[in-house]
Amino acid sequence: MGHNYAKPLTTGQKMERLLGRIPPSWHVTIERQAGEALWRALTHAPGQSGAWSDPHPDPADALEDSWRRNRTVTV
Repeated sequence: MGHNYAKPLTTGQKMERLLGRIPPSWHVTIERQAGEALWRALTHAPGQSGAWSDPHPDPADALEDSWRRNRTVTV
């Protein structure tokens, strides 16, 4: 009987993976919303305006959300 004991990625590992995918010329902003334990992120190509992510409890999830929304405009 097989079992999958793979550990989920940590926030740091997710951030490293995402930042490796986002082009170095892109603008990246991650901020925590005041008074809440929620994060949101913005990524966009130079000269473009991107869409903010939805609020997420994990900053890496917020960054991934924004990257997915804005990556179709890669330069």
